[in-house]
Amino acid sequence: MKKLLVVLLLATVTSCQVHLSTESSEKIEAKEKQVIIDVMKAQEAAWSKNDLEGFMQGYWKSDSLKFYGSKGITYGWEQTLANYKKGYPTADHSGTLTFKINDISKIEHEAYWVMGEYFLKRTVGDANGIFMIIFKKIEGEWKIVADMSC
Repeated sequence: MKKLLVVLLLATVTSCQVHLSTESSEKIEAKEKQVIIDVMKAQEAAWSKNDLEGFMQGYWKSDSLKFYGSKGITYGWEQTLANYKKGYPTADHSGTLTFKINDISKIEHEAYWVMGEYFLKRTVGDANGIFMIIFKKIEGEWKIVADMSC
């Protein structure tokens, strides 16, 4: 009888620990997703002010950053910024940016993909498209390490 009580007690404690661990990881994941959304909101605001450098603060400032768009792969933060400056030279070209996030999914520890749509309302003509970006936590900050937009 004592052995049965010990086994039941251990099972209950283990069950509670698993539940707490799952709840805890769900809260962490929800917080991480919110920080990613906040980064993207800051990007919307910066872009909409034609502050392309501010917009790029959401990206990993590294030569290893990858951007894949209609013109192929661009490597590096500096080149990505240069391409944005060339393609969106004035506020009329950059317009007002709005993201619609369709999915944020955890890939692995401290890495998520975000799939969604972007909408540019511009005086030179609106532009809309889709994207899939990968966020990774680097040195305590969530940064985009890869972007596929079209």
